[in-house]
Amino acid sequence: MAKVTFIVGCTACGKSSVGQHLARRLGGQILSVDSMKIYRRMDIGTAKPSPDIRAKIPHHGIDLVEPSESFSVAQYVQHADAAIEIIGATGAVALAVGGTSLYIKALSEGLFEGPSADPAIRGALKARAANEGLDVLHRELADVDRQAAARIHRNDQRRIVRALEVFQITGTPISQLQQQWDAGRRRYECVFIGLRRDRADQHRRINQRVGRMMAAGLADEVAALLAEPDGLSPQASVAVGYAELISHFRGELTEDQAVERIKINTRHLAKKQRTWQRRFADVHWFDLADDEPPEAVTERLLATISFDTP
Repeated sequence: MAKVTFIVGCTACGKSSVGQHLARRLGGQILSVDSMKIYRRMDIGTAKPSPDIRAKIPHHGIDLVEPSESFSVAQYVQHADAAIEIIGATGAVALAVGGTSLYIKALSEGLFEGPSADPAIRGALKARAANEGLDVLHRELADVDRQAAARIHRNDQRRIVRALEVFQITGTPISQLQQQWDAGRRRYECVFIGLRRDRADQHRRINQRVGRMMAAGLADEVAALLAEPDGLSPQASVAVGYAELISHFRGELTEDQAVERIKINTRHLAKKQRTWQRRFADVHWFDLADDEPPEAVTERLLATISFDTP
């Protein structure tokens, strides 16, 4: 069984920098576990590593599809499995770095498949979405599965429809079924390293990160994506940093309001990630000091965790 070391934590906690330093020290390769880094040309808002870093450290799981395309968890796992096989064939250490909890769980423990699709139910739900609006379906989902409704964006038709479909087929909320699926069964020999910061430091880093993204041209990046003939898929368009600026370009928010909304929504995302990641078993958690550099964090990891090196 292949060994994969996961580096997890909330957005903006410093996972990527630590992962890169660890890869350099161990001769490792990085597998991104991020549901938005899969999209090409969505670079600034997803905090992708620079071309220079990617030239020095092999990265997988980035720039897989066009922003107009949908991409499922199953597709991600298929790609990640192939990447882990490639990394293993080179003798390198596989470092899975990211904060998309569903990707982490699916890759480490397997997919929640649920009941097969029911064309009649799914068709009826899609027709209702077109005629009544997604907000109606999202409120209906909240009535039967508050946990799923809180997790699924109100504009994410695919996931709203699937959650309601599963409930109508089984009579059980999809969130409850997901909690029951194969907990503890490992697809790989997994080591989990968790990085966490106190909330005030996390919020400060989020605000600084959003400022850097705007200075780097995030608004121009979003404008260019909106100008593309095929547009953005529902999945891509709800990404934090993109959804808010899309609202700005539609005249619904000023740029300053959009920036503030990005900060707020990023904090909400971090809170959701914290909740999810508390469920992961066997995580070696490291509390990071406010100004602790990634090099120092890396040395702490190396002094504590046993890594298989080439």
